[in-house]
Amino acid sequence: MYKTTTVDFTIPDHQIAWQAIESYVQLTKPRIILLLLITTTAGMAMGAKGHIDLWLLSIALVSGACAAGAANTINCLYDRDIDFVMERTRHRPLPSGRIQPYQALIFAIALAFISFTLLSVFANLLSASLAMVGILVYVLVYTHWLKRHHSQNIVIGGAAGAIPPLVGWAAVTGDLSWAAWCLFAIVFLWTPPHFWALAMMLRDDYAKVGVPMLPVVAGNETTTRQIFVYTLILIPVTLLLAYPLQATNWLYPVVAIILGSIFVRKAWLLRQSPANLELARSLFKYSIIYIMLLSVGIVIGCLPITCGVLNRIS
Repeated sequence: MYKTTTVDFTIPDHQIAWQAIESYVQLTKPRIILLLLITTTAGMAMGAKGHIDLWLLSIALVSGACAAGAANTINCLYDRDIDFVMERTRHRPLPSGRIQPYQALIFAIALAFISFTLLSVFANLLSASLAMVGILVYVLVYTHWLKRHHSQNIVIGGAAGAIPPLVGWAAVTGDLSWAAWCLFAIVFLWTPPHFWALAMMLRDDYAKVGVPMLPVVAGNETTTRQIFVYTLILIPVTLLLAYPLQATNWLYPVVAIILGSIFVRKAWLLRQSPANLELARSLFKYSIIYIMLLSVGIVIGCLPITCGVLNRIS
């Protein structure tokens, strides 16, 4: 006589908790947040002339992550219908049902509250207000107004992603100078080439859900031309930080010219072969490296030890 056995497939409580935490983290789009925090750090370093208070830096980074996480969560909440249709996004927490809409909304509100409170208490009201403006621009201007209705959605809506450097600058200075707005302009101009290269790769997905990204409504020829134009404009704007604003030493423009030359070359190659999605992928990946290294160049160039070494050399 055979003895039957039963197998317990119950998921342990700690594993359920970890899966829930992982789902909430996915809502915030952490890879996007990382780029925003790097540009925030660049703004702080330049505003503080390299003398960054580590406690204030920690506050700014945590607050920035919370603000960006709130905006991204609301974006996921708003777009859960089209995310369910698109292959790339259908497994996100909301379309897959791992998190309910009301839970996502409460989570987003909590993150925004934490961000505003930390910045207003430990930095200043200007930086806290700018963080909230970033959320509003991303949610109302980009997600609600432009994303599903206009091919220039990422251009105008990209202003939200350019606000973190302003938050970083304001957190240490309490004001906004021309150099801070130049940082804003750099990220603002970088966003279209960065995102349109990605949109070229996801063109069919966007077309399927009726999102009028530029490659969908105007084609790759027009998109690559726009990418090249924005890249050409971006490079001289990055150099304004060195002259006439004189917000950096001579190390930064060297870094900016080298990185910018590579960016322009990749944009030009894509312009010559608009149908080549491998070139679009290469440009997209490099655009991430570009903004990261440009920000690192700003931070290193602002450090007192770097300025001392360069002064001795010159």
